Amino acid sequence: MWIGVDLGTQSVRALAVDDEGRTVAAAARPLRGRRDGARHEQDPASWWERTAEALAELSGSLGGRPVGALAVCATSGTVLLTGPAGVPRTPGLMYDDSRAGALAAEAQEAGAGLWQHLGYRMQPAWALPKLLWWRDAGLLADGGVRLAHQPDVVAAALVGHPVAADSSHALKSGYDLLGERWPAEVLARLRIDPGLLPEVVRPGAVLGEVCRAAAARTGLPYGTPVIAGMTDGCAAQLGAGALEAGEWNAVLGTTLTLKGVSTVLPRDPTGAVYSHRAPYGELWLPGGASSTGAGAVRELFQGADLAALTRAAAKVNVAGVPVCYPLVGHGERFPFVASGARGFLGDGPLDVSTGDRARDFAAVCLGVAHIERLAFGVLAASGADVGGPVTFTGGAARNPWWNQLRCDMLGMRVRLPANPEPALGMAVLAAGAVTGDIPAAARRLVRVLRTLEPDPDRNARLTPGYELLVAALTERGWLAGWTDR
Repeated sequence: MWIGVDLGTQSVRALAVDDEGRTVAAAARPLRGRRDGARHEQDPASWWERTAEALAELSGSLGGRPVGALAVCATSGTVLLTGPAGVPRTPGLMYDDSRAGALAAEAQEAGAGLWQHLGYRMQPAWALPKLLWWRDAGLLADGGVRLAHQPDVVAAALVGHPVAADSSHALKSGYDLLGERWPAEVLARLRIDPGLLPEVVRPGAVLGEVCRAAAARTGLPYGTPVIAGMTDGCAAQLGAGALEAGEWNAVLGTTLTLKGVSTVLPRDPTGAVYSHRAPYGELWLPGGASSTGAGAVRELFQGADLAALTRAAAKVNVAGVPVCYPLVGHGERFPFVASGARGFLGDGPLDVSTGDRARDFAAVCLGVAHIERLAFGVLAASGADVGGPVTFTGGAARNPWWNQLRCDMLGMRVRLPANPEPALGMAVLAAGAVTGDIPAAARRLVRVLRTLEPDPDRNARLTPGYELLVAALTERGWLAGWTDR
């Protein structure tokens, strides 16, 4: 058995699959957080408590079958401070906690040359600005304090001692993925003691083995290897089987996240694109996460029968609906960075309360498809290979009409996997790390349910609407200087 654990925002999920990718057991437990304006926290102790409960249920369903290894993924940019023994000293500041947003400029300036070399810009909700916030609050002067990332808490509990961070989760803390080190000169400018930062290893490295206490708590076999994981976006990519150059995974859940594979390190001067190192070969995993997505449908059409709306939208001529930028919150991070971005429908605000419901639903769904196409354009301009195919995952991938609309908009072949979730990606990583071939493990464990082919004629009919959205975003100053090449 290969086990993957996914620490999400709302739950922790554990999955066990056999060596042919068949799900043998799964379990989940809820996670709860606290939100207050720009702040979003969770209790780090709950990460291990809920994970241990899920693993105990999972183990009880395995019937004593041997476990080869497990790996853990978590949200990107979620960090906390611990003591020397790994005991949490602060709440976990979540991936979208932007309390330190004003310090992102300091972090960007201190490491501008390095960040440019790595192909990104420091963003407000990333982990390094949060570390500066703790610095200014005086918490880094507390004796023996250490920075830790969300999965480090669970991995440390599993092996019985503090563990190294993986370079995927460490990216947003300022780790140099090319030099494979913490950048001492940048840290000195930021008045950060390098001793506060964890050792870093590549994803797929062995962090340790399940200790006796964790074995007793979870039911996992004592001595099971614990493998360094990756962020949830990368985990979803592995679980989708997008591991070859030019292949992409588009996760359409509350937000839209794209992750792909490139033979070169893409560089985007706007900072919307950033890249992880692949856990195999000399490849890069570029991508980004938009603030738009299927969450707009849930927010704008609360209480609606979405299946009925989809059937009605399928009868609408989507080439003639109003142009829509489906952003329900404030600010965008991908495919462009604009803190002042606001959603719109036609010439007005994003308001669907008075119009034709089927038309407006189609416009919102089409708007997400437009943003997805724009994202691929930005990725191509940054140097990434976007030849495809694309794998669709996330909750919205259960909507066949929307899937085909997105496929036609992109003009790319689309694969729909049978088990699209980050926990499977961590099972793939665990299996590949032990057997020595991660792509081969993905080919064994990931199953494609079906494939969609784009309609070129429909793509041509949809392109003018896409161009209208690009023009509208450019007119507002959010896409200044960008051209779709």
